[in-house]
This record gives sequence, C-alpha cells and structure tokens, in this order.
Amino acid sequence: MADDLTRLSATEAAAAIRARRLSPVELVEAVLAAAERSQPVLNAFVTIAAEQARAAARAAEDAVARGEPLGPLHGVPFSVKDLTNTAGLRTTMGSALFSDNVPGEDAVPVARLRAAGAILIGKTTTPEFGHKPFTDSPLTGVTRNPWNTARTPGGSSGGAAAAVAAGLGPIALGTDGGGSIRIPAACCGILGLKPTLGRVPHIHAPDLFGNNSYIGPMTRTVADARLMLRVIEGPDPRDPYAAAALPPDPAPLPDGLRIGWALRVGNRLLDAEVEALTTAAIRSLEAMGATIEPVEIDFAAEEDAFLVLLQASLAGRLASYLPAAADRLDASLRETIARGQRRSAAEILAATARRTALYRRVVALFERGVDVLATPTLSAPAPAVGLDPFAPFAVGGGTGEAGRIRGTWYPYTYPFNLTGHPALTVPCGRTREGLPVGLQLVAPWHADHRLLDLAERLEAVRPWGQDWPEVAA
Repeated sequence: MADDLTRLSATEAAAAIRARRLSPVELVEAVLAAAERSQPVLNAFVTIAAEQARAAARAAEDAVARGEPLGPLHGVPFSVKDLTNTAGLRTTMGSALFSDNVPGEDAVPVARLRAAGAILIGKTTTPEFGHKPFTDSPLTGVTRNPWNTARTPGGSSGGAAAAVAAGLGPIALGTDGGGSIRIPAACCGILGLKPTLGRVPHIHAPDLFGNNSYIGPMTRTVADARLMLRVIEGPDPRDPYAAAALPPDPAPLPDGLRIGWALRVGNRLLDAEVEALTTAAIRSLEAMGATIEPVEIDFAAEEDAFLVLLQASLAGRLASYLPAAADRLDASLRETIARGQRRSAAEILAATARRTALYRRVVALFERGVDVLATPTLSAPAPAVGLDPFAPFAVGGGTGEAGRIRGTWYPYTYPFNLTGHPALTVPCGRTREGLPVGLQLVAPWHADHRLLDLAERLEAVRPWGQDWPEVAA
C-alpha cells in the first residue's frame, strides 16, 4: 500500500478497506488535508464538505467493524463537478446566481456512488453553466493546472481533473457537453470517459430529449474508470435515453483489431509534440497486433452546428436572468447568451438536421469495419489561464495560424456529444514543458467497456499512473 494515502487508486483503497488494512477515516482525512493544502494554489473546489465526509467515513468504518456487506467503493472518497446535483450540498453551477442553491435530491450517478459506499468530499469548480473550455468564474476565481499553475486545467470539468491529477480523491464525476470531461482530462493527464448517450442517466438535464450533455467518470487508472462506470451505469425511466435496460457488453476486443486513425479532422493546425506523442501511442497499439487505417473525416466543419445548439440552449435557459443580473455573470457567458438570442428557429432546426447527418456518418464509419476510431484529444496542450474563449486560438507555441477555439483546439471532442458515441481520453505522454497530452478513443454505441479494454492494453505498455505533479502548498 502506498505510503501516501492520496496516491492510492480507488480499487486499491477499496480492497485495503475490505481487508481491514486501511481505515476509511484515515483515508478521508488524508484527502481532505491535501485538498485544503492545495486549495490556495489549484482552487479545484467550490465546496469542501469536510464535516459531511468525516461523518460518512466514521459510518463506513463502523460498517467494516460490524462485518456488514460492503459496496464496491466502500470508504473511497470522490468529488462531483458543481453542475451536478448533490442532495444537501450546494450546487452553484459555477454562478453567483445559484450560490445558495441546495438540491433536494442527488443526480442518479451521485446516488449510485453513495450507495456503493463512496464518500463525497466536495464539489469541484466549473465555469458558469459549463459554457467554456477553461475553468474560471466570477464566483470561484481561476482554477489552475497541477502540472503548471500558469496553465488552465481545461474545462468545463477543470476542477475535477485538477483534483484527480493532484491526488485530491482518486475518482470524480464530471460532465461533458462538448468535451468538458475529455478536454480537462487531457490537459491534466488523467482518463475521462464521455459515456454513450443514456448509459449513465442524466435526469436533471435541461432538455431531456435534445440532450447532448453527459455525466461520466474521471480517474487516474483504467481499473478505476471501469469500476466507477459499472457503479453509475444502468437504466432509469426518468431519462428517456436511459429508460431501457442496457444491451449486453460487446464481445472482447477481436484479434486484428481495426483502428481508424484520424490525426486531423478538418483542422489544419496540430501541435508537433501532440502529433508525435499521439502517433507513438497508436504505433504501440499496432505493435500489439492492431491494424491501423488512416481515416479522413471532417468534424471541424460541424463547429457552426454545435455552436447554434450550445448558444441557443444557454439563451433559452438563462436569458430571463438578464438584464437584472448581467453584472453578476461572466462576460463570455453574457456574450454566449446574446449570440443564442440572435439564433433563429430555422438555424436551430438546421443544426439538429446536421446532428442527424453527423450521426449517420459516424455509424457508417463503424459499419465499414472500423472497431475503434482514434484521434488526438486536443490539437495542443493546455494554454495559459485567462484566455477569452471568443479570441482566436493559436496552435504551435503561438506561432500557428489562429482560428476559433472549438474548430481549432478541440474539433475532436464535440462531434461525439452530438452523435452520442462513447469517447474516452487516455494519457499518452507529456511535452518537453511537462504538459500532458491525450489520445481519444471512440467506439460504437454501448461499447464503452470495449474502449476501456483497449485503454487497458495501452496502459500496460505505456503506463502513466506513476507520474504525479508537484503541487506546492
């Protein structure tokens, strides 16, 4: 067992607790202390629920002592992004408008983690309503990347990614509306899974039928991601996409696995180190017997359709707060709402038609025999904090031609929010400056565990879990 309890994986910690080699109270105290120490530096948490967590840890320890049946995550600390409801613990949406909002019920995955014995230690930071790929807001200030505190951890699940990367709890729940799990996971050197649409119920989504936002696991190891997904997945009739029972898991990865490799997806710009590191990871899979097939597909062209849906959704949800509360909102959120208000019904319907067409293109790719699609997760490592999401985004150390941020930095992620396919980012190395780089793996609907099988192979030959950032207290 690790001398530093904050470096235990969830699977290691749960096993040690079941074997009575580790006290849940000890573990929770170690994680709370680390979270408190790091808070002035990283600012990963909106709320640290210390007393609630301590009470839950004492109850977990008593259950072990009494020999009660223990859940698969009994005594393991976890955190939840502050866009996701937690009963009895405030959920601010990263906004001063909701600074005192205390939900009456848990989101489904939160309830399932608690039922599995996991202990909620706090809520992690997010930009207001998850509207941008960096994590800062007028309510919480700036969250920083543990590998380099001058850099962003990404967003919008930036606090969750920073916390897991720095050992402030081994697992976290993030949300992903355009890459918001995968972007910060790649920036911080951890795993992040956007599940298949409906695999993890999302009963509090503002639009259940047009939903393109997902709740999913953020972890350091594949084993933890698999365990966490097993706990939180499964049907719930309150979510129309989750109403039916899950189909059986697909067969194990076949011999001669066919991986479609899309180094670019319509974006002209790609950081040279990102290209080298992601290509090396693909070559590792090829050395293990996979067949690598170059794929040409244009996702960057779907940026406009994605923006129409994002902006119109936020305008429909938040415009009523303007103008009375305008001075309490992030300037970039105000601009997003304003742009959404200018969208016409015809634009919105055209964007939904583009979403359908994109889904058909991705399905056709898999029907042609590709088992898994692989891409870089991002075109460049984490940029500096303080960027305006409406400013041109440069790739290649500031020397590359600049473009709009979604089509330039993360054209790889948002398409799968529109199509519903499961998408996983895994670490594949760090740049000369020490900044993490991620590889994205995508599979057919409900092949989430197949993605984890492939990630497990990669983890075995290119391990990443031994790397830890040094976060000054």
